[in-house]
Amino acid sequence: MKSSKTIGIFHYQLGLTDGVSLEVDKWKTVLEKMGHRVLLCAGRLGYQAGILLPELYHHRPEIELVDQNVLGQRDDLTPDVLQKRINDQTGILENALRDIIISNEIDILLVNNIWSVAMNIPAAVALEKIRQALGIRAIAHHHDFYWERKLNPKFGLPEINKILEGYLPPKDPEINHIVINSIAQLSLEKFKGISSKIIPNVFDFDGPDWVVDDYNQDLRQVIGLDAGDICVLQATRIIPRKGIELAIDVVNALNEPHRRAILQARGLYDGRAFNEKNKIVLVLAGYDRDDPTGVYLQKLKTKAQDFEVDLRHIDSIIGPERCTDAGSKTYALWDTYAVADLVTYPSLWEGWGNQLLEAFRAKLPILMFEYPVYLQDIKDRGFDVISLGSQITGRDQRDLIQVSDDSIQTAADQCVTYLTNRSAREEMVNKNFNIAESHYSYKVLENILKELL
Repeated sequence: MKSSKTIGIFHYQLGLTDGVSLEVDKWKTVLEKMGHRVLLCAGRLGYQAGILLPELYHHRPEIELVDQNVLGQRDDLTPDVLQKRINDQTGILENALRDIIISNEIDILLVNNIWSVAMNIPAAVALEKIRQALGIRAIAHHHDFYWERKLNPKFGLPEINKILEGYLPPKDPEINHIVINSIAQLSLEKFKGISSKIIPNVFDFDGPDWVVDDYNQDLRQVIGLDAGDICVLQATRIIPRKGIELAIDVVNALNEPHRRAILQARGLYDGRAFNEKNKIVLVLAGYDRDDPTGVYLQKLKTKAQDFEVDLRHIDSIIGPERCTDAGSKTYALWDTYAVADLVTYPSLWEGWGNQLLEAFRAKLPILMFEYPVYLQDIKDRGFDVISLGSQITGRDQRDLIQVSDDSIQTAADQCVTYLTNRSAREEMVNKNFNIAESHYSYKVLENILKELL
């Protein structure tokens, strides 16, 4: 058996700034360092080189129609028509996947979310049918599960039941199942009777620091920030479970006169002055296309306007990598951390939490809501964070979530401390960096993958 393998990584989309794309990039880097050949295959490719198979993309109308009918979100296809559409699309994918796997001599399939989230059901069926036909080993990397979305799948239809039970995910001795947290591990065992191994998110803690350099030195100016303005960064995608409305609450509290007075009197942690004209700006760097209605972003903008919070959505100039086109710059996501003063991460639910590690890597203070996986798997590591607690107290008239006012006010006071006290800030961020490096580095992932492969 050859020690070096050709590993094909499959997902709906890759080379973007979503959590799965970012994690695939890390696994690819580590696997290649270990001497393996890694090929990417997806329905949409961003900056990464790979094999483009458009039928894998999950946001095509014909795929969404099938998925939503299977999962009970709509009921406009008869059982016979639904089954025919699944069969037709599965057949197209089977042929394409067979050619890709054979021509590239792929030894191991590394399947990300296709077998778990049910957002392209024909792709899930096709991948497993081809894997079985070719006798190939697979690693199923599950970041999320379809049953977490509180859907109503059509288990009453025998053929649909067969698909959901046999392919989402498939159960076979030649498939190693990987999850990213202990809650998912218990869920997979409970709902599907499948055992799995936990591999948490990781990050490269040995690379160069994210700092202001010749390329990004103008980013604050492009955003519209003056030298003394405070940049509060929300780097996630813009979808409701990210709880971004809580970041607006905290920035609103930071703008209260007594806190602005403290900021002016003390000055900022890096020696910058903060005066009565300086702004505290909430910068949204992530994209909102995963909420195609646009409703959530509009609610955030309306709330920010009502609270007189300066909110700026800059995803049009942010990409996975730096590039310049006709003199117009695109900045990497990492550039936003280089110009930020504070990170907000008030997510209500995360499979693990890439932006958490990013804040630790960037050595920035982080404000967060203690979501279930953080409480279960991460908090005991001993990180220092500015906490909004773990309890939602209600929803406002916009149907945006709320936490207690005490939590907001206490968090805002702590933000002031870490925005003005250099020694307290350095103690916090250095401690977090060291803990994260010990438990969530590329070396940790490499050691786990050596055992897995």
